[in-house]
Amino acid sequence: MSQAKVKVLMSAYNGEKYIAQQIDSILGQTYENIEIYVRDDGSKDNTLKVLEPYVEKNQIHLEKGENVGFVNSFLWLVANSGEADYYAFSDQDDVWFENKIEMALERLENTPKDKPVLYFSNYDYYDGDLNFMAHRDGKTPKMGFRNSLVDCVSLGFNSVFNKTARDIVAADVPKKCTGHDWWMYMICAGMGEVIYDERPTTKYRRHANNVSDGGDSFIKFQIWRFKRFFLNHYFHHIHEQIKEYEVLYKERLSVKDQKTLAMFTKDGFHPLLALKKTFYPKYFRQGIVDEIFIRIIFLIGRL
Repeated sequence: MSQAKVKVLMSAYNGEKYIAQQIDSILGQTYENIEIYVRDDGSKDNTLKVLEPYVEKNQIHLEKGENVGFVNSFLWLVANSGEADYYAFSDQDDVWFENKIEMALERLENTPKDKPVLYFSNYDYYDGDLNFMAHRDGKTPKMGFRNSLVDCVSLGFNSVFNKTARDIVAADVPKKCTGHDWWMYMICAGMGEVIYDERPTTKYRRHANNVSDGGDSFIKFQIWRFKRFFLNHYFHHIHEQIKEYEVLYKERLSVKDQKTLAMFTKDGFHPLLALKKTFYPKYFRQGIVDEIFIRIIFLIGRL
C-alpha cells in the first residue's frame, strides 16, 4: 500500500473524559502516515489541558477556537487543515480499531482521483465505559443521490474521503448544511462515488452526551424521530440545505439527478408536487418505517 497522507479532522467540545482514548487509538493505527488536526470548539472543561501533552509531543495540530457548533467546527477543519490525499472525520469520544485507516485505504486507493469519493464503514456499539453492547446490522444501505437528499447513511466518525471531495467542500464552504457528514455524502453521491464497508472499524460509544440518537431501542428511537420530524423545524433546515446545494452544484449533476433535486427546492406547499413525491415509485430511505415517515412528510408539505 502506498503511503498516501491521511489527515484526521476532530472537533472537540467539553471532551475531557474520553478524548485521550480516541487520540491514542488514532496514534496507534497500523497505517502510519497520519496527521491529526483538532479544533477545540470553545470547551469550558479541561479538554485543552488534556490535549496539551499531545501538542507538546507534536502528535496533534491544535486550533483553539470560539464556539461555533460542531458542524461549522468540522467545516473549518475541512477548509483549513491543508493538503493531503485523504481525510477522515473523527468524533472525540469513540475508539477506532487499529486498522481502521488501513481498511479504508484498501477500498479508496483504487478509486478515481478526479471524482469525489466517500468511504464509510460499519461499527459496533459500546457503552460509556467502553463495554461492548452490540454488533450493528452491517447490511449494505440503499445509497444514491436521491437518498442523500433526505437521509444521511454515513456518519462523521466512520467517514474517510479523498482530496477531490475535500477540495469541493473547501472551495464553497456551506452556510446552511445541517451536518458536515451529510454534506459530504451529498457531494459524493451526486458527483462521485460512495463506498460502504460492511466490516466494523469503530467502537461507537453510546452515552448521555452523544449528538445523535443511533443505537437506542426501537421504540425510543421512533419516539425521538416523531418529535424531531413533526414537532420542530427539522425539515425546514433540510430544505434550506438542499436549496444551497442546488445553487452550488446543480450544473455538475446528471440530468436525472437535476430533476430529482428540483422536486425539493421550491418554497411553499405545492399539492401536485407533494403528491408526486408521496407516490414516487422508488425508495428514498432505508426500511419500511423510514419510508412511511418520509412519505407522510412529503404529503403534508414539510419537505
